[in-house]
Amino acid sequence: MIDYRSTPLALAAAALLAGCSFVPTYERPAAPVPATYTTTPAGAGTAQGPAAAAPWQDYFADPRLRQLIEAALANNRDLRVAMLNIEQARATYQVRRADQYPGVGLAANASRAPATGTGDLTNSFSVGLAVSAWEIDFFGRIASLKEQALAQYLATEEGRNAAQVSLVAAVANGWLTLLADEELLELSRQTLASREESVRLTQMRLDAGVASELDFRQAESLTQAARATLAQQQRQRALDENALVLLLGQALPDGIRTSLAGAKLVDAPVMAQLPAGLPSDLLTRRPDIRQAEQQLIAANANIGAARAAFFPRISLTAQAGTASGELSGLFKTGSWGFSIAPSLLLPVFDAGRNRANLAISETSRSIAVAQYEKAIQTAFREVSDALAGQATLGEQAQAQQKQAEAEATRLRLADLRYRNGVASYLDLLDAQRSLFATQQAVVQVRLAQLQNQVTLYKALGGGAPESGAPSPA
Repeated sequence: MIDYRSTPLALAAAALLAGCSFVPTYERPAAPVPATYTTTPAGAGTAQGPAAAAPWQDYFADPRLRQLIEAALANNRDLRVAMLNIEQARATYQVRRADQYPGVGLAANASRAPATGTGDLTNSFSVGLAVSAWEIDFFGRIASLKEQALAQYLATEEGRNAAQVSLVAAVANGWLTLLADEELLELSRQTLASREESVRLTQMRLDAGVASELDFRQAESLTQAARATLAQQQRQRALDENALVLLLGQALPDGIRTSLAGAKLVDAPVMAQLPAGLPSDLLTRRPDIRQAEQQLIAANANIGAARAAFFPRISLTAQAGTASGELSGLFKTGSWGFSIAPSLLLPVFDAGRNRANLAISETSRSIAVAQYEKAIQTAFREVSDALAGQATLGEQAQAQQKQAEAEATRLRLADLRYRNGVASYLDLLDAQRSLFATQQAVVQVRLAQLQNQVTLYKALGGGAPESGAPSPA
């Protein structure tokens, strides 16, 4: 059972365990964006300071919104899938790491065959520990695959972080949308009640011969339009709540649902101004960019494995135990022994398979570089768009509010002129329509302004867990 001639070769192979690596040296690609943002919000100061890194618990001051975000983080199914993907990637890494070590098993063999020369049947029994075809990673193929699996695991972790950032922003936007829906609903109810009262007064004036039927029909038409708008707002309110419930993964809590009655966006707690910092800050702040970089590192490591496939594979099979021609003699003195059988396989002809695999891995790295650069460019655009909105939405909101105040005064004067017979009823109806549209626009612009703050917080990587994944060991 002992093969002493193979021992020196086995020891020489084992001495090469330190191995070498064909993985290309990784260099982070240059960010394909300008060094600074071109838009700075008025009154926000310089954008050159460090980027904001406030956790969502500190950034969102509304306790109801914080409660909703906590519920979403605990129950959202997309985030749960992202977390399970991390567990899957961790297990894949552990499999690759285990390939670097020999697998030891218990081997038992029994055979009966004719002896050479005599033809007599002989028995052979053996039992012991065995190592089967353990690849000695001299050229770093397995190490490269392990590095690739580790980078994929880290990318999956960053993917989960990116999903959390998106979820936090989506819940915040959904909550603000519900507040706007409540305000628009109340505005529609008030407008409908006002127009119903206008119809009643016009009917009285028609009966008294002071107003014409045309005035009455115009007032009635405007009232029905307000009723249709109210129904539309009620439907939209239900749809927006359903969307928020899906994000939460559970029903809207009763306490929060009750608190929505009569809510207004203007009463929402103010979110702090965020310094945008430099575009280079996004490389470390945004988890989606960190995810793209880890995928690039994984593709880079895969080239090392493809290169190592051109070189010999050295494997080792070994067994240590007891052997005997009789089953009863297995554990007797003198039956113990071991065998070591190293082997080497050098690729000679594979019809271009290895070259094709290398070309695939190099192309995959080029794709990963392009995806990494696209992630940076997308992040730069998102921040720039949010900064542009922050620079203009405040001014737009102020202008809309002043317009609404002017329209309210116009309506009051038009009503006064109509009651005194100076103006036509058409002027009064036009003033009513204009005021209602302007009041709706005020709510919509205020919603856009608040959601833009949420968008900037998300674009800067706000709400992401601390960089760095836990050890997959």
